[in-house]
Amino acid sequence: LLNSLLKGQVAKASNSVVNTDFPHPFTWLAGYLAVFVGAGMTFLVQSSSVFTSAITPLVGIGVISIERVYPLTLGSNLGTTTTALLAALASPGDKLAAATQVALCHFFFNLLGILLWYPIPATRLPIRMACALGKQTARYRWFAVLYLLLCFLLFPSVVFALSMAGWEVMTGVGVPVIIVIISIATINLLQVHRPDYLPLRLQNWDFLPVWMTSLQPLDDLITKATLQCKGISFTS
Repeated sequence: LLNSLLKGQVAKASNSVVNTDFPHPFTWLAGYLAVFVGAGMTFLVQSSSVFTSAITPLVGIGVISIERVYPLTLGSNLGTTTTALLAALASPGDKLAAATQVALCHFFFNLLGILLWYPIPATRLPIRMACALGKQTARYRWFAVLYLLLCFLLFPSVVFALSMAGWEVMTGVGVPVIIVIISIATINLLQVHRPDYLPLRLQNWDFLPVWMTSLQPLDDLITKATLQCKGISFTS
């Protein structure tokens, strides 16, 4: 329904308004304006989830570009801190200082995230990550579920378990994992930009098993299991 409504002239008008940049040399101001718009809209609805859920479908149908929705989302993360600030200001006098401190910690934490991931274009990694994850999800529909399970259930659970085991265990496990991740990322960059710097064997990942470089084997397995489950349900 949303896709059918936002077509033709409506889509063109929406694109021209939402995705338009300021004239040169002030093109960079559009992103920061979007941050303030996202913060303001979230303040009005008092929910970052409502705001981001409303604009996400617009990205999916092409009304808002991902480059524009990124600062809107960052602003939403900043605007949602106003809820805690307002609640803190309503605290009793003896609890006001502590409540305000916690609310300000929330505010400055989210503000630091914006300063870390937005002002310098090279640091806007979430945009590239979102594009990569979106392409994987478009090809393998189950990937979104796997991503949610890994990032929001398995990974936090493992980190929490390691933290409960003590800093020695967490360091002993975490440091090697971080070294491996940094090494793989460095090799990937060199493979793209400076392959001649690498040994011949490391200039590509062809020497690795297919399941380590592609999701296709896992997709085949999931497809086969799904078809078998459907066959069992039909026969029963």
